[in-house]
Amino acid sequence: MPVHTLRRSGRSLAAAVGAVLVCAVAALSSTGAAAQTAPSAQAAAHATAQESRLDAVISAGTLRVGTTGDYKPFTYLNPQTQKFEGMDIDLAEAMGKALGVKVEFVKTTWGNLLPDLLADKYDIAVGGVSVTLERQKKALFSDALMRDGKTPITRCENKDRFQTVADIDKPGVRLIVNPGGTNEKFARANIHTAQIEVHPDNVTIFDQIVAGKADLMITDAVETRLQQKLHPELCAVHPDKPFDFSEKAFLLPRDIVLKLWVDQWLHQAVATGQYQAVFDRWLK
Repeated sequence: MPVHTLRRSGRSLAAAVGAVLVCAVAALSSTGAAAQTAPSAQAAAHATAQESRLDAVISAGTLRVGTTGDYKPFTYLNPQTQKFEGMDIDLAEAMGKALGVKVEFVKTTWGNLLPDLLADKYDIAVGGVSVTLERQKKALFSDALMRDGKTPITRCENKDRFQTVADIDKPGVRLIVNPGGTNEKFARANIHTAQIEVHPDNVTIFDQIVAGKADLMITDAVETRLQQKLHPELCAVHPDKPFDFSEKAFLLPRDIVLKLWVDQWLHQAVATGQYQAVFDRWLK
């Protein structure tokens, strides 16, 4: 057979094989795309069929808000009025108004904040809640309300004595913490030599420092700024340069529809000045 005939035959064979491969790849791609599309369509249909927490809140006419009531300026259960007050309480009331529902506050503790949310005791948790990866494993957070971090507060004569974690973590130093929250978690992770004393009441804990029953507390910088105003004997230690980074947000169940609504409400509250007005009322 002439060489040119072999070349023609080879080219024809290659073209035929190529055509078969193209068809096979197209068929496989089509099958794969269908396999990928089908579950997504099913998931979307399932999600649409399920009622979101937002729908349930609107249907019930009530937004259940969990809060500890012991963390000024965010949440405080006033013993005289037996009503909650504070920055996050005002924001929760405003959210309820925007939703057209009443707001019902549910008392909880820092140790039970997440468990109570998971147990469906409330729809949202507020009150100076710190954003943590541990909480994020089982719940969602709204967009951040503010940036914060842990810093010391002590009697003013000891301000220069407790500038660093190393200054604090020494024998004879008495560090006081409230149980179950990020303050105790920070102390347990970073303080190994100083004495850690757990005080059950976050409202009176600062009185313990004033009375000399504890040397200092490490808490959120925003709280130290407020408490030094309420207790002239106490001084916040470099609240503008805290030991770590954290943010405050609302804690939400794993319901993306509710989260999106809350985030949009926050966005509008900031844009219209509503959020700033509440912030100024409690923190200025």
